[in-house]
Amino acid sequence: MRRRSFLLAPVALPVVALAQTGWPQRAVTIVVPFAAGSSSDIIARATAQQMSATLGRPFVVENRPGATGELGARGVIRSAPDGHTLMHGPISVWAINVALRPKLGYDPVRELTRITQTVRTPNILVVNPRLVPATDLPSLLEWMKRPGNNVSYPSSGVGSSDHLTGEMFKIATSTDMTHVPYTGGGPAMTSIIAGDTQVSFQNLGAVIPHIQEGRLRAILTTAEARSPVLPNVPTAGQAGLRDFVVYSWQGYGAPPNMDAALLREVHAAITAALRAPAVATRLTDLGFDIVASTPEEFAAFQVGEIERWRQVVRAGNIRAD
Repeated sequence: MRRRSFLLAPVALPVVALAQTGWPQRAVTIVVPFAAGSSSDIIARATAQQMSATLGRPFVVENRPGATGELGARGVIRSAPDGHTLMHGPISVWAINVALRPKLGYDPVRELTRITQTVRTPNILVVNPRLVPATDLPSLLEWMKRPGNNVSYPSSGVGSSDHLTGEMFKIATSTDMTHVPYTGGGPAMTSIIAGDTQVSFQNLGAVIPHIQEGRLRAILTTAEARSPVLPNVPTAGQAGLRDFVVYSWQGYGAPPNMDAALLREVHAAITAALRAPAVATRLTDLGFDIVASTPEEFAAFQVGEIERWRQVVRAGNIRAD
């Protein structure tokens, strides 16, 4: 099912903006290739509302879930590159799908115009404190390697950031865990809190309330530096895992062959929306770092991420279901 939300804007201010840029000339559709309520959806709606208020046209968020984002991406690729169809999607759509699915039905490098990497957030390695006595990485590894301990970890789906971060962890620590894929981050979180699984890598914003209320215990963060929200939680490097930096990230794109001048206009509008105080504060409170990169920076970053996750997929012999 497609879910559409129409975000209407005031008229006075935007008339000037429209006269200056010429874009948008009508409503803009922002395709989110996942269900409403996902991180991609939340960010798309926040930026859509801000752009509607600034530019004086409706920005319509349309959810097109299916095939790990492939369905929505393919629809965007077939659209006209006139700036009136955009896509906001996560790391899986931009990079992991390429590494994991040899017969992927779209090419996000050649067939999508990269606009900007919007945000990033680290994963937090958490455990269920009722089942796992560990309080740091050495004690966790010791517990995991005890005979008879059958460790399992949930994820939001095959090929998701939390899935492949778990696979990286297995390789880096020579441990074994059984992957239990769910249909989203919510069910995965429910699994570990309920005790159906014991260990998980989850986005910072999703786990903060559960850590604060004692339902989960944080072991480390995959960020480059400690989070100000969790200052007592070490980074993976500080805990003893070298070169273990992982971020779940999001990005805006458009159909192929977008005019360079139009791309600059769209990029300017999106990055201004990301930096607007109300949007930036909301996203930061949810655990996101604002990136707002240039199209060139986003393109180079994407290529590096594809190769990085391709190596993880090969090393772990991971296959898409």
